[in-house]
Order: sequence, then C-alpha cells, then structure tokens
Amino acid sequence: MDTPRHAGRERGTDNERLREERHLFERLRDPQDPVNRDMLVERFLPLARSLAGRYVRHEEPFDDIFQVACVGLVKAVDGYDVTRGRAFSSYAVPTIVGEIKRYYRDRTWSVHVPRDLQELTLRVGRAAGELERALMRKPTVRELGEELKLSDEDVLEALQARRAQRSDSLDAPAPTPDGDESARTVRETIGTQEPGYARAERRAALRQMTRGLTPRERLILHLRFEHDLTQKQIGSHVGISQMQVSRVLRQAIKRLSACAEHARAA
Repeated sequence: MDTPRHAGRERGTDNERLREERHLFERLRDPQDPVNRDMLVERFLPLARSLAGRYVRHEEPFDDIFQVACVGLVKAVDGYDVTRGRAFSSYAVPTIVGEIKRYYRDRTWSVHVPRDLQELTLRVGRAAGELERALMRKPTVRELGEELKLSDEDVLEALQARRAQRSDSLDAPAPTPDGDESARTVRETIGTQEPGYARAERRAALRQMTRGLTPRERLILHLRFEHDLTQKQIGSHVGISQMQVSRVLRQAIKRLSACAEHARAA
C-alpha cells in the first residue's frame, strides 16, 4: 500500500509529465518555437501499441492493427487542442480506438452488410471471446443473448453475418477430412458440369437460324421435334399430305444445316 509520501511523489511526477506534454504541444502550434511533430508521435507510440494489443483480433495481424492505431495517433496529435486543459491521453484514446473500429467496420468485410449489423457482429464477437475464456468452452446462442440482452434471432443473424468478414480463394488447396490439404483446389470441390448452359446456347443459336424459315416450316419442325408427332399426324394438323410433310422437313433441315455450317465457318 502506498504511503502518503509515495502517493504525493507519484502525483507530482504525473503533474510534471502533464506540464511537459502541454509545453510540447504549445511549441507544436508556435511558429516561433516549433517542436518536431514526429517526435511527439514517437513519444506516444506506446499508447498506440497498447490500444492495438487491446483491440486486435485473432484473425487480424497485430502489425496491421498497430499501423491503424498509429494513424489514429497522428490524427490525435494534429487535432489535440492544448487550450482545453485536458490531458492528451484523454483525447488520444477515443481517437485511436475510433480509428481501429472504423478499420474493422469498413476494411475487413469481404461482403457489404448494413452498418448496424456490422456493429452488432462486433459486439457478439467480443462477447463470444470473453465468454469462451470465462467458461473454458464456446458459448451457446442462448448464453450470448443473455450476456448482450439480445434475442436468439439477433445473435444468429450476427453470427451468420460474421462469415461475410472473410472470403477464401477458390484456388486455395481444399482441406481433407483429416485436416490436411489435398491436391485439389476449393474450386474443384464445388464446381460441377452444367449441361444446361450448352443446351441454352444451342437453343438460342437454333432460334436465330429458324428465322430464315417460313412460318409453315417452323410449325412443322415444332410439331415434329417439340411435340414428337408423326408425319401423318402433322399432315392432319396442318392440312397437307404425309409426303408433303416429309418434303418440307427435308428442305427445312437442309437449310438449317447450311446455316450452321456457315456459322461455324465464320
């Protein structure tokens, strides 16, 4: 327990430090007796490092968050008003923390989600980490909701949105059931052959080619190949003989083949 003499000595040291900081910031604004701005920034780097360590997440490199904290520190040095009489740290801490939170909000999401959902996701993430350390296991949705006074639906929505913070490359090695990486990529595990695309292209090409046929030829082709009618049934439907149906089919198919050959040659 500190004695009154020790406590007084510490208060005197703090006051001396505050006076020194005030003098340095006054010189920073004084064109007649300027102080190096970089020197002031370096003086408070331990504060930025401490806040970066407090707010870093396991999925983010510490060096990235420390750089963001340094940006906030520079903004704090530039924006601090020494005439207000408060300590620099009381102004710098919320400035640096705000810069870190903006980084998490604006730069770390692979998919855009509403801002209120981003903030909810950050709250749920912090609470999940704290509860996991306290309980020595992952918390349940109900426990997270009770901790944050949220409904189960809100917690689930935040957990689902959290997946949008990171995207994986489709060319990354695909994990195997035993946790190792396989020779295949993620793309190869989720991609499938879709014959429907080729059919759609052929139908579009055929529709373009049939524009050169007469309406009767298109109708006969439609009845033969779409409805699978016989030539006799087509003749009865159109009002011509079976022989005429056969001749129309041969002529239409011949013209379509010529159009297809021309398209391939082009």
